[in-house]
Amino acid sequence: MRSGENFISLQSEQLINSSRMRLYGNINGRFDAKGRVFLPATFRKVLQTEGVSTIVMRKDVFQDCLVLYPEKIWNEQVDILRGRLNRWNKQHQMIYRQFVSDVEILTLDANGRLLIPKRYLEMINVSGAVKFIGMGDSIEMWAERDEPFMAAQDFGEALEQLMGQPTTDDDD
Repeated sequence: MRSGENFISLQSEQLINSSRMRLYGNINGRFDAKGRVFLPATFRKVLQTEGVSTIVMRKDVFQDCLVLYPEKIWNEQVDILRGRLNRWNKQHQMIYRQFVSDVEILTLDANGRLLIPKRYLEMINVSGAVKFIGMGDSIEMWAERDEPFMAAQDFGEALEQLMGQPTTDDDD
């Protein structure tokens, strides 16, 4: 790894670790006829405690869900991405442009609702009910689903593979 890459990696870790926000949970919600949905109170309380008034929303890069980023977290992610891309590289500019071009800036109304543009609801096939999933520093919004993301056995095996190796602290 070149020294510049090492600096960017260290900087990326510092930006991610600087966030203390912890958004967790799995909560159902429902859209009204105007495309508004109440952000679950659990999440609203965390955001209010952190002084978050602006939320940046974009469709997830890999899955059919929307990701709600507190503005500070979004800015950190964009800074990390920009730090890894060369402005003078055509492909890098297209990647950056694609990432930042399709976002919506949202604010909660006085009742704690978000107005989600119809085109975003169509992107993830929402007909009325949604599931909010807290992902630590962001919130995912999924079309209502009953099935798990992974089969229980696959999930257990994946966790065992990832976490099953003892660390030096486990030797005590």
